[in-house]
Amino acid sequence: MKKLVVLDYGSGNLRSAQRALERVGADVTVTADPAAAAEADGLVVPGVGAFASCVDGLAAVGGGPVVVARAAAGRPVLGICVGMQVLFDAGVEHGVESVGLRVLAGRVESLRASVLPHMGWNTVAAPDGSQLFAGLDAGTRFYFVHSYAVHETDGLVTRTVHGEPFVAAVEHGSVSATQFHPEKSGDAGATLLENWLATV
Repeated sequence: MKKLVVLDYGSGNLRSAQRALERVGADVTVTADPAAAAEADGLVVPGVGAFASCVDGLAAVGGGPVVVARAAAGRPVLGICVGMQVLFDAGVEHGVESVGLRVLAGRVESLRASVLPHMGWNTVAAPDGSQLFAGLDAGTRFYFVHSYAVHETDGLVTRTVHGEPFVAAVEHGSVSATQFHPEKSGDAGATLLENWLATV
């Protein structure tokens, strides 16, 4: 059984992520211990709230260097919601730019939409060759809650639209990330987590 760590740095739906991953067959530990995060077969970085606060929380538990080192070594990382956003170069909120982990290329900026936050179910357009979305129909819906997003990045990019197109998920080497919450996305989210677990 694959051993996963859900990184506890004071932000994110830790228990719901843990339960969702256990349901698809993983052995999951929720911890702030950077050594455990470094040693796990797969590392999950959740996150809710503000970009800068999440970056600070990661720094406080020594999580940032672990994420960066895992990515550099080709070891699996899954970022969820703001846990995805902090993987990028920078985030801009209320006119203030904060430096991210720089694991993925791109900037997190406000969505240009008439209604924010983008909250609720939305379909996504996954690229050919996606491992995360294998076996999922084109009209499958996932659950989003956010006001900021990445518009362009490298890798296999899955997109959706709320006011404008943005990155809903990305697969780049050993790093996978979703702007939506797979742990809140029912059967579709469970399939995606199972697909990710198969890559660990």
